[in-house]
Amino acid sequence: MYKKLSEFNVGETGIVRTVSGEGVVRRRLFDMGLTPGAEVYLRKRAPLGDPVEVTLRGYELTLRKVEAECVMMEVK
Repeated sequence: MYKKLSEFNVGETGIVRTVSGEGVVRRRLFDMGLTPGAEVYLRKRAPLGDPVEVTLRGYELTLRKVEAECVMMEVK
């Protein structure tokens, strides 16, 4: 099953399949390690849903909801 990272619930794990977005945003996501094939675990979500904290490649990363909407995931 595929869904956007922004739609994940706390505790879900998935594999990055595609990263969309315009130029700078897409490049920034790639630079932070969100590349196809990377395993991502959603650790925390702020009370209003923005931002979200994920764990990938051994470190914690905080993303805005707009950025998380650009990452299509395959749920594990």
